[in-house]
Amino acid sequence: MELAAKGSVPVRVRALRALARIQAPSTAEAVLAGLGAAEVPVRDEAAFAAGVLALAWEPLTDAEKARMTEALLAAEGAEKDEGVRRTLLESLGKLATPGAVSRLTERLSEGRPETAGRAAVALGVAARRGASLAEVPLERVAVLLQSGQPEESRFGGAYLLASAKRPEGLEWLRRCLGDAAPDVRALCAKGIGDVGGPEDAAVVGLLLGDEVPRVAAEASRALAKLAARCSGECTPMDELRALASRAGHVARGDSAAGHALLALAQQGLPEAGRPVLVALRSSLQEALPGAASKVAAGDLMNLDCRLAAALDRQTGALDEVLRCGGGQVPEARRLALGLREVAQSKGRGGASGAVQYLSHPDSRVRLAALDAVSARPVPEAAGPVRALIGGEDLVEAGAAASTAGKLKDMEALPRVRTLAERVAQEPDLIAPVAGGLVELAGKDAEPVLRSWLGHPHANVRRVAAESLSGLTGQPVRAEHVELPENARRPEPAPAGSTLTFRTNKGDFTVALDAEAPLTSGNLVALARKGYFRGITFHRVVPDFVAQGGDPRGDGEGGPGYSIRCEITRRPYRRAVLGMALSGKDTGGSQFFFTHSPQPHLDGRYTAFGEVTRGMEVVDRLLEGDTIREVVVSH
Repeated sequence: MELAAKGSVPVRVRALRALARIQAPSTAEAVLAGLGAAEVPVRDEAAFAAGVLALAWEPLTDAEKARMTEALLAAEGAEKDEGVRRTLLESLGKLATPGAVSRLTERLSEGRPETAGRAAVALGVAARRGASLAEVPLERVAVLLQSGQPEESRFGGAYLLASAKRPEGLEWLRRCLGDAAPDVRALCAKGIGDVGGPEDAAVVGLLLGDEVPRVAAEASRALAKLAARCSGECTPMDELRALASRAGHVARGDSAAGHALLALAQQGLPEAGRPVLVALRSSLQEALPGAASKVAAGDLMNLDCRLAAALDRQTGALDEVLRCGGGQVPEARRLALGLREVAQSKGRGGASGAVQYLSHPDSRVRLAALDAVSARPVPEAAGPVRALIGGEDLVEAGAAASTAGKLKDMEALPRVRTLAERVAQEPDLIAPVAGGLVELAGKDAEPVLRSWLGHPHANVRRVAAESLSGLTGQPVRAEHVELPENARRPEPAPAGSTLTFRTNKGDFTVALDAEAPLTSGNLVALARKGYFRGITFHRVVPDFVAQGGDPRGDGEGGPGYSIRCEITRRPYRRAVLGMALSGKDTGGSQFFFTHSPQPHLDGRYTAFGEVTRGMEVVDRLLEGDTIREVVVSH
């Protein structure tokens, strides 16, 4: 902390970046002191560090937030440098306190469109962090959305409207559906999906034919939301039938056209929408004989199973996924997909049908069955769940411990306690094991949880403190603990390193960020070992991210170790590479690429590269697409 206040400007800037990475409330005063520095780079870095501290995985107390709000408001009111003011506005959005929202509202209503646009984005981020925007006047957004305004300002207006989710903004959301920028059109469709009504279906439906796939996907998702509000005749359902034409595009090799179908399947439809899902599945099956390649055929049938799983979510029981995919989708993938959808089901009854899959030979299926049983507990699951707690697969064992807690199976407590003894050496177990332990042991779990407060892994300390706070009813905070000298530290990536991802959809190249040398170096080292060969993109959320790097293929795997987070100033624009996390310092081998700007991710997840060639390939990715290899270049 001393280096943040003394020495040369570069040293102080680096020290403030280090304090941002630590995210410890004890560093707040040192960070806030930097807001008053004479040098612009120091003030700017302090403003950024304050925003990162506001995003700390272990939440700040109300008193700490109040102190930060006071300091940031004073700094923003006095700041003359436009760049520093922008950073301060961004940090106020991340802080998301009433005082921060009030100042951002002032900036939305005053000054140049550029400033108002930045304030609008910051207000949108604040809303995503739980702040109320009920008092924010939305009239200013009409000015930001005018066609003559810069795209950044129009994006800010649309982002605010989509995040605020206020019916008063519906008029402007309808107007901006025709904006020249695809990211603005997508946001406006998203906003209408949240606050519009079935009467908006026709105008949103026009975007199903948008030439930009992520816009069409957002329109599809919005129509599904509107369909859930129908009573009687349902225009949104009628519009969604137009997606049948997408099957032909996918069959011809236009994988990106499948994003609209994938978005619909992920969003789901009410039971009245069953005929729509059935019709779309028929269009995919009919297109199969004309598929231009094995890849196109695989896309068609993977989407078929996605829609089948959406049908099973409606009933809460596996049925359609048992016979989807035309023989081209492996049973394990079909079952895991269906079980995860059943876990989200609002259907009547428990998850009795999922119990048999707790002993399936494929780990992905067993894990998905645990999800289903955890979401809808049934007594007959207790014995099979208990057996999994003692299994060799630690991901399963942890999930089973959590599920045993949901089942209130006291016979499982000894096994959960035994598993808890492994947390010291296996930090990834912490969240599910802590959950199961608290559910089953109650107050008797306190000694074990307190022993984890001094663990060198930040996420273990965070989960322990959070669990203790809930258990005792009193706020508990873990102290900062330095990593041991022998902690894993990847070799930094050489300057100018790039990664070329060779996939079944084509190749794309990523330039790695020198500001995140360890995160970049970790991916470089894994790529050189051939780690990513055959690994899939297991998660694709249209108009959000494509995520891969998990050797298990279900989102729960990694390389067997974790690395610390790094903080960069790279914003999450379209095509940015980020590290997937489940808590502080939990990065490993999973990464994601953004389809569109995601301001709420800035400063939260390590951004460490950007696609420089082949982004159209990333746009074509669907769930299950395979990485053939990742090639390192300098």
